[in-house]
Amino acid sequence: MLLKNKKVAIIGGGPVGLTLARLLQQKGASVKVYERDENANARVTGGTLDLHNDTGQKALEKAGLIAAFYKIARPTGERAANMDGGIVMEEFPDEEHLYYRPEIDRTELRKLLLDNLEEGTVVWDRKFLSLTKNKESWEVHFEGNITETADLIIGANGGMCNLRNYVTDMTPRYTGTIIIQGEVSNPGTACPNFKETSGQGNFMVMGEQKMLFSQTKSNGAMNYYVSFKRPESWIKEHGLDFKDKAAIASFLNDLLKNWHDSYKELIQATETFTLLPMRKMPLDKPWYKKGNITLIGDAAHVMPPFAGVGVNIGLLDALYLAESLTGGQFESIEEAIENYETKMFEYAAKAQHETTEAEAGIHSDEDITEIIKDRR
Repeated sequence: MLLKNKKVAIIGGGPVGLTLARLLQQKGASVKVYERDENANARVTGGTLDLHNDTGQKALEKAGLIAAFYKIARPTGERAANMDGGIVMEEFPDEEHLYYRPEIDRTELRKLLLDNLEEGTVVWDRKFLSLTKNKESWEVHFEGNITETADLIIGANGGMCNLRNYVTDMTPRYTGTIIIQGEVSNPGTACPNFKETSGQGNFMVMGEQKMLFSQTKSNGAMNYYVSFKRPESWIKEHGLDFKDKAAIASFLNDLLKNWHDSYKELIQATETFTLLPMRKMPLDKPWYKKGNITLIGDAAHVMPPFAGVGVNIGLLDALYLAESLTGGQFESIEEAIENYETKMFEYAAKAQHETTEAEAGIHSDEDITEIIKDRR
């Protein structure tokens, strides 16, 4: 095997990095995952993840985790409403398609993956700083004057990956859309009118070239996004203070001033707001041929969430990279990485194109029911 007597360092312990670690360990590889979170109990923010049967679930199946995934994943319906609060569409997957795209909380997926890694695989509280080439291996430098060595480096540390410049001079580009993310821990009490309208599954409202999209987690908490178009300069010029909840709520209430009061009830109940400018990583030119370093997941091809495919494409990365490195069909790690990157550029570019089309449709005057059908 190409990785015999080799040390693999995965930088980033999100779903994609942890899945890759599991796939490599199944083949006997020596793997460490370095994660900046302080420990396994660090709070994971963001909405739920829908893992598709033809992409993300393929990686979990190969990792021997698909049965365990089905036990905790939730078949989820879609509900759509108009600006006036009226329900315009509702559907739930039929018996045949219950697990076609089920939802799972990020914390639950992380626990599933952590529970199936060898003890000590994840090294917590490691903030990556830089790499230094040392003959055929790498020195990996972390905050706190900590250095580790590895023979193969895999960047899986997200869209703002600071390891990316070792493989390409391309950087993520702003797409023209801003998301403000909000979280409500007890929506049934804090915003009962919105909760009644949104139901238990995914909920979408479109109007005035804006979108509100909410998801309910397994504990009943709610995560939601309000997305709208603005030039990149607006972010600095507008100067929103995200430590001031009242100021953000006031801004969103004004942004959605023509929308139903139940949506404003949700905004007023929000406990935390987060600013998320949408970015997409260009894939228009090949990466440097660095031999024993590559990227997976958002580090490789970050894209907005509007088509719901980001994590699924990242899990495909983990699957295909693991197969290239452990399948026995290549003479060197360099050849295996080149094979993976060639495949990844093709399917990730296609996913980015679908995402761009969805982003344009969502922030247009297109019929919301058509948008939901495209998402499914």
